[in-house]
Amino acid sequence: MTEFQINDMTCSHCASTITKAVQSLDQAAKVEIDLAAKRVRVESPVGSQMLAAAIRSAGFTPAAT
Repeated sequence: MTEFQINDMTCSHCASTITKAVQSLDQAAKVEIDLAAKRVRVESPVGSQMLAAAIRSAGFTPAAT
């Protein structure tokens, strides 16, 4: 499980965009979003650096927790 703090995630559209970015790397990835806490948890064999890069390319600033 990889977890990111994404302080610039502010709405459900942001959450959807992040989910799509992660699933572009791994369609079977399990993505859990806590919008209030601005946290994203990803269960996937894809490495955390690749996941962070995909989230950054979608326009967000992930920080590892």
